[in-house]
Amino acid sequence: MAPHAPKDEGAQPPPPITPGGTYSIQTVSVGCKLYIRRPGPDGQEEERLAEILSIRDKPVNPYVSRLRAEVKQEEPLRPEERLEFFVHWDQFNKRLDDWVSGTRLVLSRDLEWPRPKASSATKKVVGKKTPAKNQRQQSLLKRAATANALAVGKSIKTEPGTPGPSTPASARASASPAPSTGQKRKNLHEEEDEDEEDLDADAEGEMDVDAEGEVLDLEGGETPQAPSPLSAFSKEQEIEKLRTSGSMTQSISEIARVKNLNRLQIGKHEVDAWYFSPYPQEYAHLPVLYLCEFCLSYYGSEFMLSRHRKRCNLLHPPGNEIYRHEDISFFELDGKRQLGYCRNLSLLSKCFLDHKTLYYDVTPFLYYVMCQRDSSGCHMVGYFSKEKESADNYNVACILTLPQHQRHGYGKLLIEFSYELSKREGKLGSPEKPLSDLGLLGYRAYWAETIIDLLMTTTEDVSIDDIAQKTSITHADVMNTCTTLQLFKHFKGQHVISIPEAVQERYRKAKEKRKRRIHPERLIWKPPVFSRDQLRFGW
Repeated sequence: MAPHAPKDEGAQPPPPITPGGTYSIQTVSVGCKLYIRRPGPDGQEEERLAEILSIRDKPVNPYVSRLRAEVKQEEPLRPEERLEFFVHWDQFNKRLDDWVSGTRLVLSRDLEWPRPKASSATKKVVGKKTPAKNQRQQSLLKRAATANALAVGKSIKTEPGTPGPSTPASARASASPAPSTGQKRKNLHEEEDEDEEDLDADAEGEMDVDAEGEVLDLEGGETPQAPSPLSAFSKEQEIEKLRTSGSMTQSISEIARVKNLNRLQIGKHEVDAWYFSPYPQEYAHLPVLYLCEFCLSYYGSEFMLSRHRKRCNLLHPPGNEIYRHEDISFFELDGKRQLGYCRNLSLLSKCFLDHKTLYYDVTPFLYYVMCQRDSSGCHMVGYFSKEKESADNYNVACILTLPQHQRHGYGKLLIEFSYELSKREGKLGSPEKPLSDLGLLGYRAYWAETIIDLLMTTTEDVSIDDIAQKTSITHADVMNTCTTLQLFKHFKGQHVISIPEAVQERYRKAKEKRKRRIHPERLIWKPPVFSRDQLRFGW
């Protein structure tokens, strides 16, 4: 008798397909996948598969609507002209997610619906067995947390959409109906505070994992019923709630996926926003958000910006200039003293950084802004921030080169400057994790170039500790870089560092290509010392 094949419990049924031409634009909902026209690499339009993340009516710019008040009412728009869809292009980076008009949807091709989710009342964690005592304690804690969630759910159910005064901030949610299939995706994101009153008091920091991925172990006691208002959310209602009220939401992973800004004008440059940034609601979905390139204040129209520039007398970041060489300057800013500028800088950087949040206050951070000088002032190119006192010896908390200045070597210049500060402090430093994709590429390139440069210019034998002390790169980063470059060889019973010819050739080409470097003699700076009261959070 032939043995039975093992049952594949992880297999999922294929997604339902609706043939092209048999559905309308009103049929398309959040979570569906279909083909949408977009500009191709050769300048011609192409049809590419995309997932619908959000749907909205085409927004009206409030700053120009009054100019059209005298225009007579036009005929109502068709649904494909009135609706806009926020889409994620298949096999494309998330920063390319964009709002597209309904006229670009290809309704003649198949529509793929999201896979139906298996319904299960309770889920159990499969993993290592824990001691009975610890397991009982964890079970009690989880049951207590579940009971608390049930109580919160009941309080929300009595007053839909309005968090009571006793409701914790992390448990606020709207009592919305359960979403349709596919509207919730399991995605680890970090928590962001969207309260309009505290909007300007945000800075970089770590975010919490969304509660959607949490699984409770309910063994050893009565299984409580899951609170539907707390575990089921409507994407549309959550987005609308965030945009209008600005209050916190429990389903933050769904909200953070939708980009709320289209384009930013910074000085003479106009760039596309990549990710969500918690600017005030009245500035969301404007065609262009205008920023003052010196104080980073934001305005909804060009007229408002020009009126601000007549009063703004800043020509450089409001901090101390600690480095100047040729046309590059670095300014040091204290998040506690230059509060407004650092808040605006954090909001701007969130448009291009998806892995950071603006949850904590800016006061625990120092900001180092790199500028390019000309006759009209010092124009910001990029910046990095670092904690005033880091328990993990991080020398960078957040680093960014503005998109209009990328691919010009400014990223390596920022990284090199951060390690130059670490050398002055006499410490080994490493960037805060996680790094973005572009940040990881930049750091790997800098580590490889710095280590190879040291090995090529040193005649005596060096160890891993010698490399770390001379470059201020941590031992772990040195080991990972040497392993990636395959520098470790086994010779006469011991490991030695040997540089292959291919690595040497790449180093010579990179050295000829790189023009900008940090000159330590141009740095006028002493490591700041802070008292206990100055390091206190929120003071």
